[in-house]
Amino acid sequence: MELLKERILREASILNQDVLKLDALLNHQVDPLLTLEMGKEFARLYAETPITKVITVESSGIPVAFTTAMALNVPLVFARRKKTLIADPDAYIERVPSFTKGIVTDIMVSRQFLTSTDTVLFIDDIIANGDAARGLIKIIERSGAKLAGLGIVVEKSFQAGARTIREQGIRVESLAKIASLEGGKIRFET
Repeated sequence: MELLKERILREASILNQDVLKLDALLNHQVDPLLTLEMGKEFARLYAETPITKVITVESSGIPVAFTTAMALNVPLVFARRKKTLIADPDAYIERVPSFTKGIVTDIMVSRQFLTSTDTVLFIDDIIANGDAARGLIKIIERSGAKLAGLGIVVEKSFQAGARTIREQGIRVESLAKIASLEGGKIRFET
């Protein structure tokens, strides 16, 4: 998606050779028009699959997942990272490390919103090592729902996350694939 790549080059910052800061686009501020276009693109990429729900992990994946769900005319479900007083005590829970936060958290999805009758499209903002994605995939598998695939806004292809998920036979579509951040420069896959 050329518009996304242009915006990444203009507005992202490189913290080191492994970390790209996308606060101006995805992780702190959200551009509604760009986010709407990303959602439409994911809906186009998965148009042939009869999806019943879009799923993501809170919080940075929610805006793009929302616009994707809107374009597909299906509900959006998101895995919570924090247990609340009113959380479903019988939720699917998976413990996952966070690459950017440097901590381990639980992600949870209420059994009420993810069932064996669902075919879900998993949308997320960035994939690096893929730990959160693998955790949510485990939850989807335990629920009996069918996973149509993953839609990733930015894939850091120099890290193993997306590759290991593809190796499981899961379809992964990325809007921008970054091959390297070495030398303080963003290089996209061609």
